[in-house]
Amino acid sequence: MMSVNTRGTYLTSKACIPHLKKSKIAHILNLSPPLNLNPLWFKQHCAYTIAKYGMSMCVLGMAEEFKGEIAVNALWPKTAIHTAAMDMLGGSGIESQCRKVDIIADAAYSILKKPKSFTGNFIIDENILKEEGIKDFDVYAIKPGHPLLPDFFLDEYPDTITKKMESHGAGTQLKEEQQPPSKPPSGAVKETFKIVKASLNEDLVKATQAVYQFELSGEDGGTWFLDLKNKGGNAGYGEPSDQADVVMNMSTDDFVKMFSGKLKPTMAFMSGKLKIKGNMALAIKLEKLMTQMQAKL
Repeated sequence: MMSVNTRGTYLTSKACIPHLKKSKIAHILNLSPPLNLNPLWFKQHCAYTIAKYGMSMCVLGMAEEFKGEIAVNALWPKTAIHTAAMDMLGGSGIESQCRKVDIIADAAYSILKKPKSFTGNFIIDENILKEEGIKDFDVYAIKPGHPLLPDFFLDEYPDTITKKMESHGAGTQLKEEQQPPSKPPSGAVKETFKIVKASLNEDLVKATQAVYQFELSGEDGGTWFLDLKNKGGNAGYGEPSDQADVVMNMSTDDFVKMFSGKLKPTMAFMSGKLKIKGNMALAIKLEKLMTQMQAKL
């Protein structure tokens, strides 16, 4: 990752700079994210984050060093883009939550046609296309109308994930200022499962074929299950009779919000509120059930 991303970007730029200086429309465009020091984006994939941020730091440094000669910018997608890598990481069905590569191509064209004075920017594909007058983004979706998976490094909850930089000796400390989560109404999880259980049927079980286990923290928490694999389905408190295909960890408050439609599962997952172990494709299937439940919850 370091060789391809950070070192590859630096050395390729170095080799091209003498030639770019001779051009009237010289431009370097890196596919790298805005620099975001939220620790969430370092946890569990520290090496990848360092490698991509190295590319972003090349943008910062080179844009300043070659100002007036070469434009240097970064482009990053707002949502997941359907690639072979996404198929490998997300499994079957992940493409429905992705956009086509076309949106990156169109955004890149919008950047590269700008003058050299447009430099040192970290651009999100959707944002620059909106500036170009694009209003219908369904044309870029693999499955128009389906919820999209947000990409890495973009905080979807800026009001609740606020970072404050404070001097501390020779270094810097990150502090997260968040409001403490409010407690869910007493028995809210139990009531949710009651409604879910009443809505189960053989067609739903046949279409899903998965057992979900929920490890919930907080009031009304503990282990709960949703069996959408056996007979007409079942749901309730305790461990499922069969081994779970998907195990989800979250707070009871966020669980209730998720099933009632106030918190999207993809947003909960990307913001760290929801942790998933097991088959990701089957986890995505649960979203369809939640959509059906929202009118009743």
